[in-house]
Amino acid sequence: MKAKLKALVTNASARDSQIADLELLTKQWATLKPTRDEFAAVEDEIRKLASVEDLRIAATGAGSALGDEEAGVLTVLGQARKFLEAAKGKDQALDEIASSVAEGFFLLDDAHAALTSYLASLEADPTRLDFLQERKSALVAFVKKWGGAGSVDDEMAEIAARVKSAKEMIADLNGGQDRIAELEAEIKSVKTKLLADARKLTASRSNAASKLSDGVSAEIAGLSMPHTRFYADVISPDYDGSLKESDFTVTGCDEIVMSIQAHKDGPKVTLGKGASGGEMSRIMLALEVVIAASAPVGTYIFDEVDAGVGGKAAIEVGRRLHALSQHAQVIVVTHLPQVAAWADRHFVVAKDSDGQVVQSGVSQLDEQARVSEIARMLAGLDESVSAQEHAAELLAMRGK
Repeated sequence: MKAKLKALVTNASARDSQIADLELLTKQWATLKPTRDEFAAVEDEIRKLASVEDLRIAATGAGSALGDEEAGVLTVLGQARKFLEAAKGKDQALDEIASSVAEGFFLLDDAHAALTSYLASLEADPTRLDFLQERKSALVAFVKKWGGAGSVDDEMAEIAARVKSAKEMIADLNGGQDRIAELEAEIKSVKTKLLADARKLTASRSNAASKLSDGVSAEIAGLSMPHTRFYADVISPDYDGSLKESDFTVTGCDEIVMSIQAHKDGPKVTLGKGASGGEMSRIMLALEVVIAASAPVGTYIFDEVDAGVGGKAAIEVGRRLHALSQHAQVIVVTHLPQVAAWADRHFVVAKDSDGQVVQSGVSQLDEQARVSEIARMLAGLDESVSAQEHAAELLAMRGK
């Protein structure tokens, strides 16, 4: 709309010439009344009508070759079918050949019927041919005058778009100062609506951000970060002040900032600067858990979500992942036994090499093998009695 307004103000001197061209275009379009992809259809019909005799000779010859009662293809195939039908059921291989012959017979019989119908509809029509030749010339002349160098149908489609907007353009040009005032009012109305929609979006985001902040803070408290507070802040412009057009984007006017506060009196620091690797892993897990409650996802895949985590915190990470798996499929890649112990199914990825070829494989562990694998992850020794006891204790947590 602003572009239209600018054009109206700056192009007043050329208005009369533009109006004349647009009116002539719409008048000639209305007289010609072209249809979508008409030129290609006209050419196809011209090609057919100009070749009626050649088409009749081809169709007649093919029909005779197929349907001649003495030596036609259908007659010969019919005889072959009879011979094969006489031996039906005596050998499967021959039955399959007979089936192929029968299928070919029916296909050719359908083709023969189609040729007969085609010949019945094939008629010379000099009057229609003359009309189409004139129509083709009219379409070409119209595109030559109003279009570019592309194909006739492509250029006609572009001209159609211009014709569609021509009435509005003529109204803009004829309206003068009245049209300028009308556009200014429309722009003002759109700005008012944009402002109202932006306010509404900000309010909705602020409400969601508050719930997200509380939910994630509660989750990370259970992940050995009891004093840490998570914040999702919605930073919005001064809607009562002077907003610039650049403040409005396809996603609204807000900036979303996520930060943490390590303790009650500590400063708020953005996630990228204030969280260690282990803390970031736990915060991301907490975000997934909270979001899953309102927007369920069928499958979650976590790769090294426990990076930088160990001990009690690792156990809590495993517990949260297990809780999440009650509502969705959760696939976790981990090197921590405290996390792996919470899984319902445990898979091991292993590599073997004979010095020349390296092979990789994935295998699911049964309960006894899980004890040994968890023990190996704990102590590096799968046969250690103390490690196996600790592994069994970790695995038992799932049932608590």
